This record gives sequence, structure tokens and C-alpha cells, in this order.
Amino acid sequence: MKIYNTLTRKKDEFTPIIPGEVSMYACGQTTYNYIHIGNARFYVIFDMVRRYLEYKGYKVKYVQNFTDVDDKIIKLSIENGVPTNEIVDKYIAAAIEDIESLGCGQATINPRATEEMPEIIDMIKILIQKGYAYEDNGSVYYETAKSKGYGKLSRKNTDDLEAGARVEINENKRSPMDFVLWKPDKPGEPKWDSPWGTGRPGWHIECSAMVKKYLGSTIDIHCGGDDLIFPHHENEIAQSEAANDAPLARYWMHNGQINVEGKKMAKSTGNFTTYRDLATRFPPDVIRFYLLSGHYRMPMEYGEEVLLAAANGLSRIKNAWSSLTYIMENTDSKVMGKDEEDAIEHAKVYKKSFEAAMDDDFNTADAVAAIFELTRYINSKISVNKPGDTSYGFANGLRDNLIFICELMGLNIEEKQQADPEIESLIAKRQEARKNKDWTTADAIRGELLSLGVVLEDTADGVRWSRKGF
Repeated sequence: MKIYNTLTRKKDEFTPIIPGEVSMYACGQTTYNYIHIGNARFYVIFDMVRRYLEYKGYKVKYVQNFTDVDDKIIKLSIENGVPTNEIVDKYIAAAIEDIESLGCGQATINPRATEEMPEIIDMIKILIQKGYAYEDNGSVYYETAKSKGYGKLSRKNTDDLEAGARVEINENKRSPMDFVLWKPDKPGEPKWDSPWGTGRPGWHIECSAMVKKYLGSTIDIHCGGDDLIFPHHENEIAQSEAANDAPLARYWMHNGQINVEGKKMAKSTGNFTTYRDLATRFPPDVIRFYLLSGHYRMPMEYGEEVLLAAANGLSRIKNAWSSLTYIMENTDSKVMGKDEEDAIEHAKVYKKSFEAAMDDDFNTADAVAAIFELTRYINSKISVNKPGDTSYGFANGLRDNLIFICELMGLNIEEKQQADPEIESLIAKRQEARKNKDWTTADAIRGELLSLGVVLEDTADGVRWSRKGF
């Protein structure tokens, strides 16, 4: 298996530090609002990575943090006259609920920055003792000039970085490129005691402390959105490697952003749609399918049309499952023929194509293509109009292949058709009209059902219906 490593700018063969085990850290959200669809992509992508690693036989320890102390959280707290922990608790609970609805498994650990203050303070002490950090009037800064290879992740030139940083000159810093590890508190802000006075940590040091506490000095995979490469992950590397005398991570994975009309979706710009709002119009499995339909490193365009396309694509896959289930329930043929045995063997080709795509830097776009190819193959081998022409074993074998691949992607395609009195009544009226050869009424009812998103399929054993799109 190969992973594109942001640090090396190439696909590297994946070899974990401990054979059979994977340590994985993901920078989670800052908890001052509901997750938007861009956040959802991050959660779905790295859930998929964890799932596939576990399928490959690895025991994965997955740490995904929540940032629960931040300027935006404090601002919201002051505006609403409520404690910061009340805001944080609300949005963390909502995030976990949303993540689970997207089919994502829970992380092994979800640490919060405010619960790791002893570890954060200890790491800052070490950086000061080693000469990488300095204190000034209650603030502590990391001195980037002392860091060997600063900029190696982002590939940014340090001279350019320094020139750019001068627009935010801070008289307490030795260099405009130095970044804060500890800041003094202001009136009304949450604060903690430290050797440098009461205050709170800078953003970057939080993740470094949590990585070390829960996963060790060097981990296998560090991941997050590509907007975190600089400065967050660059600064993580600098302070962690200075404190621990060891590389922070062997592989750096970054997902691309969700764009709206070519611009990055972000809460700061206001051009975002919360996952909760979107889930009132599209089911969670459609949203997950959309988020997995492109390669994780590439940006994705957000819009109604692409989500409708994802809904229709997922519907085709679910309809294949439904057709196979229908045949299994209605065929009298129990024993597979030689042609069917050969066809089942051929179906393994699509599972191999799926695995080849996933082994090549988790290429979900090609993995989804393999699922569609299997779906087309299934549809070419069966007929719901003649369920007796297909053996139970053959239909079951094809269905197992389809379910297996989809489950690896976190897609649940096993949906039982829900009873719907309105639809069933219209179908019954149409059947009565057909019996009386009233084709005009029958066609009108079919059109009415289609307007409701219901597609009919007339078979020798009666009428089957499914919802178009979702």
C-alpha cells in the first residue's frame, strides 16, 4: 500500500513503526459552530482510511481532538453571556451525533485541549529549557530561527515567510516568524495557572502535547485539511521535534477543500452550509457517497447538481442490491449452474479493482468506479422479470460481493423498502386500471408516482417500486 506523503511530495510505501499497528492523529474542529460540509469531508475521509487499514489487518489507534479554547469560542461566550464550556459541550455533542450519522466510527480517543493542560505546560517548559522558546511579559514564544528545517512540510522559503510575517509585528517577539506557545489571559477569558502567569495555550502546542501523550513522540500518520499545512502543522513539527528529539510523523495526509463557486468553503467567510442543514435535503448516506466520489487530495465543488448525481448513483447501487434480494426471495432454483459459478468467479475482478484503487493512496474515486462496474455486471446477469432463471446461490454470491465492497466504504446499501400507504394505494389503482385496459389512467398514475420520485418496474410476479435518487 502507498500513501501520498505531503512531507516527501510523493507516494511512499506504507510501513508502520510497529508491525501490525497504526498510530493516527487527526486535527479536529474548533467547537464554536455545527460542522459544515467541508468538515464532514475531513471526518468521512479519515474514517475511510481507518476502516481500510483495519481491513488490511492493522490495529489502529485513532486520536481525533477537539479544540475547545479559542478566540472564536470566547467571543461567542461573551456575546451570549454563557460559559465557554456550555458552548463547547453543545457543539461537541452535535459534532459526534453528526459524525455518527455519516457512518463514521468513533475515534479511539477524542481529547480536548483544556483537559490536557499539564502536558501542554510540561512541553513548553521543555522547549524553554532546551533554548527553543523564550518568555516575555507572561507570553511564551517559539523561536523559529532555532528550528532546523523549518518550512520542510509546506516547502515555504523562510525568507519569504519572514517578509510576510512582518505585517503582524509584535514588539515582544524576537522575530516576526516566532509563534506563541502561551498567552496571558484577558478579562473574562478562561485561564490556567502556569510558571509564566495565568493564561491559556497557543493553538499549535495543544496538538503536539496530545499527540505525545496518547500516541508517543513519533506516530505513523498525521492528518488534516490541507489548509492546516501552514502554519499549524509546520509549527507542530517544529515544536514537537525540538521537544522530543524525534520526527513527529512518518506520513502526512491532507484532504482537499470543498469549494463553492471556486472558493474554499469556510465559516470565516460565511459561504458554508452546515451538515445539519444539508441533511434535511439529502440523506446522510448520499452525502457520504458524494464525499467519497472524488480523490481525497483534490478539491471538490459543492452544489445541488453534484449531490443529485451522487443520490442517483447510490440509488443504482441500492437497486442492484434490491434486485438480487428480490430474486433470492422469489426463485425456486437453488443450485448454481456452471455458467453461474464462472460468473461468480469473474465478479472477484471488481473486488480486486477496488483494493488496487484503495492501495494506491486511498483512491476512492477509482474505488467507487469499481463498485459501479460491479453493479453493471450484476444487472447484465440477472432479470427480475424472470427470477426463476437465476439460482439463489448465484444471486446471494453477487449480493455478498456488492455488500462487502460497499461496507468497506462505510456505505450501507441494505435497505428494506418501507411501507407507504399512499404509494401502495396508487399502485393498486394503476393495477386495476391495467386490468380494465384503461391505459390512459394507468399512464397518468405512473406519471404521478414518478413526480413523487417513485419508479415502477412491472415483473412477472407483480410490481416493484423504488425511489429515484434516494
